Amino acid sequence: MEAKNADLSALRINRAEDSASLNRDRRRWMVIGLVAAGVVALVIAVVLIGGGFRSAIPVHLTAATMVSPMRSGAVMIASGYVVAQRKAAVASKGTGRLVYLGVVEGDRVRSGQVLARIEDADVRAQLAQAQANLALSRAELRDAERSLAREKTLMDSNFTSQATYDAAEARLDRVKAGIAVAQAALQSAEVALENTVIRAPFDGTVLTKNADVGEVVAPLAGGAFSKSAVVTIADLRSLQVEADVAESNLEAITPGQPCEIVLDAYPDVRYPGAVAKIVPTADRAKATVQVKVAFRSYDARVLPEMSAKVHFLPRPSQVAVDTQPVLVVPGTAVVERNGRSVVFVVAGGSAVEVPVMAGRHLGSSVAIREGLRPGVQVVDSVSANLRSGAKVTVQ
Repeated sequence: MEAKNADLSALRINRAEDSASLNRDRRRWMVIGLVAAGVVALVIAVVLIGGGFRSAIPVHLTAATMVSPMRSGAVMIASGYVVAQRKAAVASKGTGRLVYLGVVEGDRVRSGQVLARIEDADVRAQLAQAQANLALSRAELRDAERSLAREKTLMDSNFTSQATYDAAEARLDRVKAGIAVAQAALQSAEVALENTVIRAPFDGTVLTKNADVGEVVAPLAGGAFSKSAVVTIADLRSLQVEADVAESNLEAITPGQPCEIVLDAYPDVRYPGAVAKIVPTADRAKATVQVKVAFRSYDARVLPEMSAKVHFLPRPSQVAVDTQPVLVVPGTAVVERNGRSVVFVVAGGSAVEVPVMAGRHLGSSVAIREGLRPGVQVVDSVSANLRSGAKVTVQ
């Protein structure tokens, strides 16, 4: 009976211990929930107070540049390329292997200067043969002249016949004709020899070297391993900018119109120019007309095939002439903050306010009298929510 009571007591549930364990689990989860809530509250506070996760403001940058007041009133701007109006791909008139090349890219050459030579052994042999044939014909000429003189003397004394005299005279005519043929052959051989020498057609500068010593050159490169042009030269005194102008804007362009040329390689340098020619044909695919703008002055930095922008200026009589360049930025880059004019620059991913002294308006730009240096990148199209210290991203 005692054993039975012991077994039943072991099966009894201790409700006090279960209640204590449940209370401990509740307290543990409550602590975890409070800690999580504290972390969330801390993150929210950092976001609201520090702005660390605030999205950056997208901005565009533009450079402060020096321009002339006339350029600010440009009636139109067109893009184009610097092109030498006098340019030649110099090739050989004969066919042969290149044995001498005396220039490289950048060399200045004079008209008639020897640039290269091709092998000429066969041509010199033909020249020697033509000279020998001419000498032979001249020797026959002397013999034919003496024979005709003897026949004439005999004819006067009636010691020869008319037929013999006529034969001697005909022989002399044949020899003279042979001499003319030999002289023509000699001249042809001399021309062929000259054709093995490649000379500069005008004063200029070597732009490209298209062949090397050992390669076969020909007037028309018909083979896979033959070259036509040996070098390309250009007269750098004939540089002009060829710009494409839309047909709808063509009436604003006139010959002789003043221009300013700005090379993409040197955006802070301005070259004076003028409209030299309006090509009398249009490109139907692009609906443009080519306008050639001549430099009035330029330096050695201007090279063929450079990209350029042409500012077509109004006539001097239509605008006040002011030759002093001024520093300008787009008008949308200058804003009022706390009663003063400012621009914004980007430093370390944040906007920095820079006070400036703004001057007159030049078209869509504003002259900056103080506060900026040429080349400084400023924020264009400043938005109302942009403030100093705001995070920005440059687009």
